[in-house]
Amino acid sequence: MPSMRVFLDFEASSLADDGYPIEVGWAGEDGSCEAHLIRPAPAWTDWDPAAQAVHGLTRQQLLSEGEPHDLVARRTLAALGPHEVFASAPSWDGKWLSVLLRAAGLPRHALRLRDADEAHLLAAAEILRGRVVDQALAGAAAELLATARRRLAGAPPRHRALADAQAELEVWREVRRLAHEQVGRGPG
Repeated sequence: MPSMRVFLDFEASSLADDGYPIEVGWAGEDGSCEAHLIRPAPAWTDWDPAAQAVHGLTRQQLLSEGEPHDLVARRTLAALGPHEVFASAPSWDGKWLSVLLRAAGLPRHALRLRDADEAHLLAAAEILRGRVVDQALAGAAAELLATARRRLAGAPPRHRALADAQAELEVWREVRRLAHEQVGRGPG
């Protein structure tokens, strides 16, 4: 399977030190996507009603509808291992990924998350390279990313893992579209 860019997002029980992942979702550039509610591991007891108000998931819902945390961890590694994985908040999402993997007895650094903005900027630069002078490439890519985010800013984050991962994929697609449009216009 060829490597592709995949955008990942987690929802969590809280932002406290003992918070844990409750949902993971990802969306790939090929259109593939998955989302998994995570049944809490026995040691995972933290719960913040304020976080619940944001994501709308209840602990009872996770216990009754969630998949076992170890199966979700293994599926996440199997699905994402061969790919470049990006997250809009890699430090937070990396924390939740680490908690999930450790609870499943898997190496906590088995998957590396990169910042979604890195994917967006690289996409723009790949398309603009050779059409924009090297000294202006980073600035042009950043400008396209800012434009893409402004154009897609109408919908607030849904705070569900798959929807938020798909939103980052849409930013990536819009950056690419804008870059191709700019290249089609030629220098200017």
